[in-house]
Amino acid sequence: MTEMACARLRQGEGRMLKKGGPWVYDNEIDRIEGDYENGGLVRVLDYDGWELGTGFINTRSKLTIRMLSRKKGAVIDEEFFRRRVRDAFEYRKRVVDTKGPKSGYRVIFGEADFLPGLVVDKFADVLVVQSLALGIDRYKELIVRLLKECMEEDGVMIRGVYERSDAKVRENEGMPKVRGFLGEPFDTRVEIEENGVRYLVDVEDGQKTGFFLDQKYNRLAIQKLCAGARVLDCFTHTGSFALNAAAAGAREVIGVDASELGVNQARENAALNGVSDQVRFECADVFELLPKLEARGEQFDLVILDPPAFTKSRNSVKNAVKGYREINLRGMKLVKDGGFLATCSCSHFMTPELFAQTIGQAAANVHKRLRQAQYLTQSPDHPILWAADESYYLKFYIFQVCDIR
Repeated sequence: MTEMACARLRQGEGRMLKKGGPWVYDNEIDRIEGDYENGGLVRVLDYDGWELGTGFINTRSKLTIRMLSRKKGAVIDEEFFRRRVRDAFEYRKRVVDTKGPKSGYRVIFGEADFLPGLVVDKFADVLVVQSLALGIDRYKELIVRLLKECMEEDGVMIRGVYERSDAKVRENEGMPKVRGFLGEPFDTRVEIEENGVRYLVDVEDGQKTGFFLDQKYNRLAIQKLCAGARVLDCFTHTGSFALNAAAAGAREVIGVDASELGVNQARENAALNGVSDQVRFECADVFELLPKLEARGEQFDLVILDPPAFTKSRNSVKNAVKGYREINLRGMKLVKDGGFLATCSCSHFMTPELFAQTIGQAAANVHKRLRQAQYLTQSPDHPILWAADESYYLKFYIFQVCDIR
């Protein structure tokens, strides 16, 4: 067997790695000893030769090594991946509702499941795969086969797999964007059910893998506020929060999104759930619409703000803060006295502390007092790996909004 190459760290480097972090950056590596190829495996050694684990290497990326195992001399073979896949599936069975033929949940969440760069979502009897790193890309078909075997042993039958490896970050790994079937073609419009609400998910053309599963229990949390309420759902995408509000008995729901495709899918989902009379969807820019609603004197019992990530890098955080402050300020003005605001950020660069500070500034600017009802984060099928800050990205607040009194 060929001896595995070793990446030796500079003295004093690897601090996050030693705390449990999943990556080694290019500027932490002193030298690489032995032959290797990008996408292959290397041992990671501290400056003094102490072995820190095994990972995939890609010198094209600043994120040069993604760790697979911390065990000395780990053997990375089919059995290794079988254990990883089984552990990921068994974890989901314990923390989220996986029962029912139309269930949807994330089965593999990259570094947080110790399978770096790989995401797999289940929608009813379909899997959607997103491969974002060169090393894991070489194993994706093996991992998918092992996952299908694991799920089918548990009675969960999978009829098809679709790949959505079309994210821009693949370019950082020197890989092209890819999408298409892994195996036989099938109908890519799939019906799922969540919190008693039905959705048609377009795994081929929908955003990311087709549906945002991470808000599952946050959508459930707003239901108790919705009986008889007038609700505004901003950045509604395919209508998920709006439909949860309608299912919980809201008398009127308005959903807004800038995507005509998303709005059309939301209308289709409303019809699927028999709530088209309660819910109206509008294609509009939220930043332009909110001041217009304010000028008309509109008031709502609940305003929901679920925007896309306003920042995907540290360089744009200042502009993102302005965006979050603006929509929260506008949203609070539209909440009647004693009503509720549900607001979130899905960017890990917008830290919990910064997001809370931004909301507080917005409230002060419009002379509102906030009473925090709940603070939630992503659904537990998107586990947060401590020492891997990127895995903690979703912050979700529910506030009662009161006039200064």
